[in-house]
Amino acid sequence: MLRLGLGTAAAVALLVLPFWVPSAWQNLLITTFYYAYLGQAWNILGGYAGQLSLGHAAFFAIGAYTSAILATQYAISPWLGMFAGAALAAILSLGIGYLGFRFGLRGFYFILLTLAVAEICRLIALHLPLLGGYTGLFINYTPNPWQFQFQGKIPYYFIALGFLAAGSGIVWLIQRSKLGAYLVAIREDEDASEALGVDTFRYKMIAYALSASLTALGGTFYAYYQYYLQPNTVLHINHSVDIMIRPIVGGAGTILGPVLGSFLLELLGEFSRTYFAGGMAGLSVVIYGVLLIIVVLFLPRGVYPTLAHLMRRRRPGRAA
Repeated sequence: MLRLGLGTAAAVALLVLPFWVPSAWQNLLITTFYYAYLGQAWNILGGYAGQLSLGHAAFFAIGAYTSAILATQYAISPWLGMFAGAALAAILSLGIGYLGFRFGLRGFYFILLTLAVAEICRLIALHLPLLGGYTGLFINYTPNPWQFQFQGKIPYYFIALGFLAAGSGIVWLIQRSKLGAYLVAIREDEDASEALGVDTFRYKMIAYALSASLTALGGTFYAYYQYYLQPNTVLHINHSVDIMIRPIVGGAGTILGPVLGSFLLELLGEFSRTYFAGGMAGLSVVIYGVLLIIVVLFLPRGVYPTLAHLMRRRRPGRAA
């Protein structure tokens, strides 16, 4: 009953919060939910399956550019185009996964493969006139809900919150399914899983395709929240790091990890920008990095696993 009550209170608070906070805080919450969703998508592959990817910016960009091109060139609503982008991202992930998993690439070798593919995608986008090239792709702002364009930030707040809720629900279902059990087994000991009869190649491919397609859906939200796509931004390695750092800090392989990690990092970033941006140029970024290092050093397993462990230790009546 306590969990139900806390969950209900949190849901009500999130539903009324955007109407009581200023625009700057609305933007901060939207960014928090948006990166928590992307972290949740990465979490399927990196957290549960244990396959670290540093190229998720490629899937993100495919989703963003596909929906934008279909809308601007062929008048197809982004609400439909986003699924076309998700399908293309899944196809690319299957190609990467086949090269990586079939030839047994693990650890740093798989990371380098994903990074190389994202860099190739960035170079292609920079030289492709259809995508705007070096100038980037601008999206005309004509408020129309069917075209994923709204006035004010509140609609984007609820869409970002909906994305996060849907992504977390999918991860919750995976965690309680046979697929989730196999992915965790692969993460813990892939060789032992194969010896026990688990088709590790198949389940890693499934995890990769799910992770890529969900990330691509988030790309559409970005495209119609920023109204501008530039390859050096959406396909930069920093973007892939931004996606993966949320679940790593919050606790990879858990449902609440990406959410807590996103809240923590966004608050740290806002704090550093607010209180340290007036002095030396770049000082806010340095402070943010130092704070991040402190979090990683003192919470090596992530925020959520550490807090859960402390709560279990303090639970009254627990047998020694």
